[in-house]
Amino acid sequence: MLVAGIMSGTSLNGIDVAVVKLSGRGWKLKVEPVAFAASPYPKAVRSALLAVSNANCHTGEIARLNVLLAELYADATNTLCTQHSLKLDLVGCHGQTIFHQGQAARYLGRKIAATLQIGDGCHLAERLGVPVISDFRQRDMAAGGHGAPLAPYFDYLLFRHPQRGRIALNLGGIGNLTAIPPGALPADVIAFDTGPGNMVIDQLVARHTEGRLLYDRDALLGRQGHAHLELVDQFLKDRYYRRQPPKSAGREQYGAAFVERLMATGLPMLDLIATATALTAATVAVQIDRFARPLMPIDDLIVGGGGARNPLLMAYLEGFLPGTVFTTTADYGFGADAKEAIFFAVLAYERFYGRVNNLPAATGARRPVSMGKLSMGKLS
Repeated sequence: MLVAGIMSGTSLNGIDVAVVKLSGRGWKLKVEPVAFAASPYPKAVRSALLAVSNANCHTGEIARLNVLLAELYADATNTLCTQHSLKLDLVGCHGQTIFHQGQAARYLGRKIAATLQIGDGCHLAERLGVPVISDFRQRDMAAGGHGAPLAPYFDYLLFRHPQRGRIALNLGGIGNLTAIPPGALPADVIAFDTGPGNMVIDQLVARHTEGRLLYDRDALLGRQGHAHLELVDQFLKDRYYRRQPPKSAGREQYGAAFVERLMATGLPMLDLIATATALTAATVAVQIDRFARPLMPIDDLIVGGGGARNPLLMAYLEGFLPGTVFTTTADYGFGADAKEAIFFAVLAYERFYGRVNNLPAATGARRPVSMGKLSMGKLS
């Protein structure tokens, strides 16, 4: 089956579309990458998404963006398929997260957790003419999970090894890791959101350049600054980094308010970018040492996501985790930028056939479920 995965991450950089050929099922699924493309959001769309990613937005804006994003996703997918002469059978679309509260909290007399991804599956299915699976996180949360991280299902599928202990680290807007002991069963996996991935760095870069740059390409800005490790140590005192997994994070913790705290220090912007880069690596390292290393040997650390292309971030990780063999998902045939889009194609494929596609050990769900809502394409 030829399946497209569509991903737009927390950093709001744009739309990733990956097409893969899938065969088999469950942990014997075969994944063959076919094509990938990334396209940035138009500036006005990115600004609108930032505006609704807070507690004081208008429902009309959300409703309109819900449809507009589906149109943009369809455009990006159709362009890729036309360029490569591909005819899809199925699409999996994560949508754009505008709110995520994985930890249940008291609200109007009830204790609830909540999440919201926009980019309507019905409109997308109508445009593409094939079935679309979307809105994955809700089903896991209905079963008591955090709805995140979802990548561990894919990480276990691809990277488990009978003798080697492996950590798959994804550095998108939010960082998340999957620790897979040697010979692990799915229930043995340890996984959680580590905290900021590229999100804080990206926001600082956008502010420093007045929107001309949206991320620190090749760490050109971060390398010009001085990382204030005493400030890193101060932020590492946050209780989140000591909280036992499963746990999830989002823009609510690492959005504009967090950046304002950094800027309130009065440090030069280049120093803040360097410090945020060090902080991202440190949050990963301290939690690997706290939650994974006592339980398993760490032979390999496999990095994916945009952060894998930030040489300063990777250098900090290697410095904080000496003796670990570092690779990237590209070494396993999956481009660092394509990984997240690919795993939503995989989740959609399993959901289409009614099979389990969450990993309760990672999300904290009470039981395995089949995540995602089906929107049918054109009926013959």
